Parts: sequence; C-alpha cells; structure tokens
Amino acid sequence: MLSAIDWLLQPSQPAVRYLAMRDLLGGTSKGDLKEARAAITSRGWAAEILSKQNPKGYWLEEERELYLPKYLSTNWMLLTLSDLGVTRDDPRISRGCSLWMDTYSRDDGGFDMPGAESSEHCLIGNTARGLIKFGYADEPRVRRALDLLVKTQKEDGGWHCFPSSRGTIDAWEGLSAFAAYPRPKWTRGMKAAVERGCEFYLDRRMFRQGAKYEPWLRFHFPYHYYYDLLVGLDFITTLGYKGDRRLRPAIQHLRKKRRGDGRWDLGAAHPDRDNGGKFPSWWEAQKGRYHPFALEEVGSPSKMITLRALTVLKRLGEFDARTGR
Repeated sequence: MLSAIDWLLQPSQPAVRYLAMRDLLGGTSKGDLKEARAAITSRGWAAEILSKQNPKGYWLEEERELYLPKYLSTNWMLLTLSDLGVTRDDPRISRGCSLWMDTYSRDDGGFDMPGAESSEHCLIGNTARGLIKFGYADEPRVRRALDLLVKTQKEDGGWHCFPSSRGTIDAWEGLSAFAAYPRPKWTRGMKAAVERGCEFYLDRRMFRQGAKYEPWLRFHFPYHYYYDLLVGLDFITTLGYKGDRRLRPAIQHLRKKRRGDGRWDLGAAHPDRDNGGKFPSWWEAQKGRYHPFALEEVGSPSKMITLRALTVLKRLGEFDARTGR
C-alpha cells in the first residue's frame, strides 16, 4: 500500500501533487515545483472547474450573480480554485478575479454582494484570502479589505459575520486572510489584530464555545465559509502559534482522526448536512439557492484533508519529509 505522501504525489491530481511538494517536501527543486505547478490546470479538479467557466470569467448563466446558487457559482468556484494552487498567471483566473473584485468591492473598503449596506466579515475574509492566494497581495482593494478587518474586530478579539458585540469561532475568515498575506506587508494594526484574534481562538481551545458542536469536529472541503478544527489549526499554525498548550485538545483530535494507513477521511462536504448525509429541515425552504459541491467522497480517504493535516503536523514538528510520516 502506498504511503500517505506517495498517495498525495500521484500525478492524477496535479494540484495535490504540487501542494504536497511545496508544503511538505522542503527539498523539492524549483524546477520540479514549476513543472508540477504547470500541470495543475491540465487535468484533475482545477482543470474540470475551469472547463465550465464562461469566457467572460464567470460560472453559470448570470454574469452579475456571482454568489448564488451556493455552491456552484463564481464566488465558490474561485474560492475552491484558490485552495488548489492556481494563480493569476492563468488568464482565466485573472478574468474571474477582475469580475470578482469589480462586482464585490464596496465603498466601506470591503467586499460584499451588490446592494449590501456594508461588507460582511465572511465575504471580506474569504475574498481577500482567495485574491491573495491568486497573487493579488499588492492589489489596493485587498489592502483596504484587510484594514477593514482590523477596524471591525470585536472587543473580545474575535469577529462576527452578523451584527454582534462579540466574536464567534465561526468567523474564521479574517485570520485566514492574514495568514495568507505576506508578513512584510503587515501593518502594526494587522499584527495587533492577529495577536488578539489568535488569543480569542486559543482561549476557546479552538472549538469550545457553548455546547459541543459536532460540525466543528469533522473535517470538510471545500472550506467555503465553514469552520472546523482543521481549518482553525491550519491558520493558527501558519500564523506561528505552535507550542501553546491550549492547542493540545485540537491537536489530539487531529491525531485521533488519522486512519491506520496514515490518511484522513473527508468528514463532510458541507457541514450543513447532518451525519446521515441529509440536509436539515430549514434547507427545504432554500431550494434553488443551495447545491452541494464536492471534489471527493464523504467518508472516504481525502487527499485535500490529508494534505492539510500533514502540513499542520509538519509545522508542529510531527512530520518527517524523509520518511513521509
């Protein structure tokens, strides 16, 4: 049986192969990385998603409706592609991102759908993170969005996607945007906001907020705007928090989820669904707005979850690139 790292390096999914080489195998040559990256849009998930894009840059029929239906329209396709290692070097990505920014940029400096009175945190953070990953870190609209995240941070150090005086664990998107933003570009305000934000999550052990909430304990992909423990461990270890004892329960859960063959299963495609794969009762009232989208099969070994889990363990000093364990 293939080891987990050899499984990730299979050429059938070049996006995973490239990300595994980049994030897990520190000794990979630049030439090999360049070759692996060039293959991302030739076959596999990214190629399939891009094949459905309209030449004008959007997905589905409506050019100006980038958000609905969830999770098949432009907003969601771009977020997924940003996690697969594609960049603005591909003209299809640059066209999509131009449309994304032009449509979502708001007067308050953030990102949201046209007609919104103010920018919503989840859209600000997600859009900024996606754009940064695509290569738009120097775009002024991205910088303004990050500045707005600093400005709208709650007193307790968290954020919220809806009007509230307190933060919530679910509102993780801002910290993920800062995690993707190059450190030399951080302002003092950004640094302070990140420190307060990480403290917010560490105080809650990454998942303890009120009653036990099962969706936070099962790992999912695409991320969209949903939180789980792996999402949290990914951004907080990227931001440099590795030895804090308050991370131990989350790390123990990550280890517990690991299969005997060294891989992790996909726990959910959308945490909207319950453990039986059914949608909750309120979903029926939203028919036509929500459409499931997944790259892998729920309950089966997941390359994207395994990749991110091993990357987190590497940051924690628990992955050896020489052995792939």
